[in-house]
Amino acid sequence: MDDINRRIVAHLLRDGRASYAEIGDAVGLSAPAAKRRVDRMVARGEIAGFTVQVSPEQLGWKIVAYVEIFCRGNISPAALHRDFGPIPEVVRVDTVTGEADALVQIMADSMADVERIVETFRVSARVDKTRTAIVMSRVIDRPVRSV
Repeated sequence: MDDINRRIVAHLLRDGRASYAEIGDAVGLSAPAAKRRVDRMVARGEIAGFTVQVSPEQLGWKIVAYVEIFCRGNISPAALHRDFGPIPEVVRVDTVTGEADALVQIMADSMADVERIVETFRVSARVDKTRTAIVMSRVIDRPVRSV
């Protein structure tokens, strides 16, 4: 990745809705040249996608929890995706080192919803046990700023 592409990515990290003209102006390219570079980075997998950040509280998600998942035997990332992907309150699933096999972040409206979601995890034939931590407050919450 050359310096111009790094600057394009940095600009997109600051403003994912920036137009190609704005990106081009920021890095010294025309809008079509900026678009070609972004398209090539997407094609190569350097840019994995575009997303939006939401305010959980504004959407009614009052509770954030992290659930450690302990599985029977080995479990693949594909199986985790298959099992937890359809659950709308699941916002992130990571495989991790240590005793747990995965760490799942959920956002929910109430403690009853947290309990329901965790019970959904526990009834999976692959899950042996779970351990849940409820977020009390966010101290730092920032996106990746540069590459």
